[in-house]
Amino acid sequence: MSAQVSVQPVPQAAAVRPVRRARPGVALAVIACCNAMIQLDDPIVNIALPGMRDGLGLSAVGAAWVINVYLLAFGGLLLLGGRAGDILGRRKVFLAGVGLFTAAAMLRGVAPSGEFLVCVRAVQGVGAALAAPSGLALVLSMFGEGAPRRRAIAVCTAVGAVSTAGGLLLAGALTSLSSWRWVLLLNVPLGVAILVLTPFVIEETARSLGRFDLAGALVSALGAASLVYGLAQAAERPWSDPVVVGCVVAGVALLVVFVGIERHAEQPIVALRLFADRDRVCAYLGTLAVPGALIGTYFFLNQFFQQESGWGPLTAAAALVTLPVTMAVTAVFAARLTEHIGAKQVMAIGAALLLSGNLWLTQLSATSGYWDAVLPALVMLGAGMAFCVLPPTVLATSGLRPGEVGAAAGVLNSLQSVGGSLGLATLVTVSTHSEGMSAAFLTGSAFAAAALLAALCLRRPGAFTR
Repeated sequence: MSAQVSVQPVPQAAAVRPVRRARPGVALAVIACCNAMIQLDDPIVNIALPGMRDGLGLSAVGAAWVINVYLLAFGGLLLLGGRAGDILGRRKVFLAGVGLFTAAAMLRGVAPSGEFLVCVRAVQGVGAALAAPSGLALVLSMFGEGAPRRRAIAVCTAVGAVSTAGGLLLAGALTSLSSWRWVLLLNVPLGVAILVLTPFVIEETARSLGRFDLAGALVSALGAASLVYGLAQAAERPWSDPVVVGCVVAGVALLVVFVGIERHAEQPIVALRLFADRDRVCAYLGTLAVPGALIGTYFFLNQFFQQESGWGPLTAAAALVTLPVTMAVTAVFAARLTEHIGAKQVMAIGAALLLSGNLWLTQLSATSGYWDAVLPALVMLGAGMAFCVLPPTVLATSGLRPGEVGAAAGVLNSLQSVGGSLGLATLVTVSTHSEGMSAAFLTGSAFAAAALLAALCLRRPGAFTR
């Protein structure tokens, strides 16, 4: 039996504090901005990393920890963050996460040393792990299943894509014209605005009568963190490296133990019944595979533009903007198309576009032109990503009980985190051994093919067309 801590139930009247009502669209905009803020942070840090190394005297290992410590905290605590929202109140946990994330973003911009920066990045990962699943759970609570929820998820996807496009340009400009410290502060005004607006536009949700499964939370956090760290190290070390093998094996073993704990827990952090539905499992597999079909685009094309083509950071960022812009435009269309032909077909179309975009980029060479060799692939990848985000999210979060919404959101975010780490590690390893990007993009097409297979395995061709 797992060790658990009781949380006393709160009467319904006390659990939900009355707030000034606003249109659901305003509340959705606030949550979408939070999602955008978290998505934008990774490219911001990567763009600022060379300046951080010079300004703070970071070694190669220290620079890697600036990235890895965030991934460890974020990936390891997502399941706990989702369950905490169910028990403590999703708005409360959402605000706590945004507050931690914003405070850490502010402190990192004035970091006096590399050690301080690494500690602040860990805090930021904790904040993201609380805010991301709670934000998704709030969306699911505010918008019922069907067309309203599909459109809400599409809006979040579009806002995240637009912010990534604008953030890439702004970060590239600040990197070229100013200090890396200003780049790291880009998220602070947005985080402050979210903290100010949330109490006025988002109502607190009723707390579930539940208990924290401490054993499950601890083992899941250690298992996910170990797996994410091992995969992150595999992007820099051989897969046979003891650190990589040890972390990946330990992560998988801990997650197996976690399943055993959850089977016997009275109130598990993740209800195993979530994995009993075939469509939901296929959605989870698609969510795991899709990041690997896209993550190499930013990673390899940014290096290609700056090293092979000799472009500056701002020009390289501008060249990549086509992808998130296409994704933003297509997201709304994907929601409408899902209503007419179903989630299975839309997800299959998206995976096919991701497959085509990656195969297109396998032909890229030093003599290739942007307009004919890169731009068509970016359009296919952007549209494919938009089509592949909405259906798995809808399928994975449908048919839930009230107390399972946050936990389901945590599972979805965890799979995205692990999928991104797995995709990058695999693509970098293939690229290193083959000495070229073509093999990496071919591997990206394999991830897209896996997402296509998950879509084709859905039971109901017309699922969620109503």
